[in-house]
Amino acid sequence: MINVTIENFEPEVIAASMTTPVLVDFWAPWCGPCKVIGPMLEKLEAEFEGRFKLVKIDSDQQQEIATAFGVKSIPTCILLKDGRPVDGFTGALPEGKLREFIARHVPTTQALEADAEADEAQALLAAGDTDAAIERLQQALAQQPNNDDVRFDLIKLLLSSSEIEAAQEALAPAMARQPKPLLRFAALQVWLDAIVYVAGTVQDSVTLEEFDEKIAANKRDFDARFAKARILMVRGEWTAALDELLEIVMRDKQWNEEAARKAFVAILELLSPPAPKPGEAAGPAAGAIALSGKSAAPEDPQRALVSSYRRRLSMMLN
Repeated sequence: MINVTIENFEPEVIAASMTTPVLVDFWAPWCGPCKVIGPMLEKLEAEFEGRFKLVKIDSDQQQEIATAFGVKSIPTCILLKDGRPVDGFTGALPEGKLREFIARHVPTTQALEADAEADEAQALLAAGDTDAAIERLQQALAQQPNNDDVRFDLIKLLLSSSEIEAAQEALAPAMARQPKPLLRFAALQVWLDAIVYVAGTVQDSVTLEEFDEKIAANKRDFDARFAKARILMVRGEWTAALDELLEIVMRDKQWNEEAARKAFVAILELLSPPAPKPGEAAGPAAGAIALSGKSAAPEDPQRALVSSYRRRLSMMLN
């Protein structure tokens, strides 16, 4: 617990809430209910072991802050995440209700452990230890099976490492969701389908030039174009695959139940840099599938490339 004034409000409340939920307790020395709820909140802060931060603001001494939060009576408690109020209550709640309120907004111990495993996996991956990174992500997912970020990162890494059976197993629960899976998992399924198709259908001796010959003979040989796009996906030549798929969309938007458009959207989803975590600035394509030959730059060329291809698809569809 820390006492906050206007001088330390920004770092202790706003900045702190970017990484950890902050519960602000507005109180005053003369307030009887405040003397009841205050010790209970301090007890719960210790019980939750750092999963939220408790700060106390004397509403009489810090009227500017109290007014900014619209405090009309005390005790008033307001919980902030990512620099913004997300919930609150007025009055002295029983300890059980306080615990329920806090539990709704703070991460579980399992979630924190899973996040720590995921962060360690990213560090291992950056160091070039892919096998250890996969193991860490698998451990994180075992701790928190509903963590979609961990599941997505694990499947993506498994596919990149040609661990197809493990990727299929990890992807299956996400694809079984009703009414439909999240777009990013559907995108992984498109990538997986391409890998399985190429492994089971395309002979080692087949070259892209042979598909180019078929396409040159018939611009509307969409089967050849789609097969070529899948090979390019498996090779990691993502922009070339996008270009081939766009040719199909341009000529026949509805071909094969919009298979080309769906694959195009899937690649864009796979290439899109992830949203920054709370308190983290958006970096250049961190965690996204790397484009070969594309160097990181302050303007984030991969994000710009994805936006460019989204616009091109929109122009074709409209």
